[in-house]
Formats: sequence, C-alpha cells, structure tokens
Amino acid sequence: MFHPEKECLVSHITTISVAGMTCGHCAASVTTELQQLDGVTDVHVNLDKGAVAIISAEPLDQEAITAAVEEAGYNIA
Repeated sequence: MFHPEKECLVSHITTISVAGMTCGHCAASVTTELQQLDGVTDVHVNLDKGAVAIISAEPLDQEAITAAVEEAGYNIA
C-alpha cells in the first residue's frame, strides 16, 4: 500500500577496497573521513577483506572518496 505522507528513501551503496587497514583504529579513521562527505549516511568496514561499503543518499564522486581515504592515510586498492 502506498503512503504518500511517508518519504521514500533510496540509498546508494559504493563499495571500495582500501589497502593497509589492519585494526579498529584504521577502520575508524577511514570511517570518520568518509562520513564527512556530503550525502553519506553510513559506512561499514570489513577489515578482513579490506572492503568499505559507503551508503549515501546520492551517488558519490569517486575523486571525493579517494581524497577522503587518502586523508585518513590509506589508498584505494
């Protein structure tokens, strides 16, 4: 049933691989930088795989993602 009074939210998920993350502090640094990007609503890090899922309201600019990861001290693999 359609409820016009409720806003329909569509999320975009961008998945990247980040080289060099080995601990919780690494994950927290990357998460903090990525959460500062406009539109980012959540960030999930999988240390075992070096994978980062970025959830956003709109598609994100790849250059902005790269810059945020580099600001945290890491590189996209």
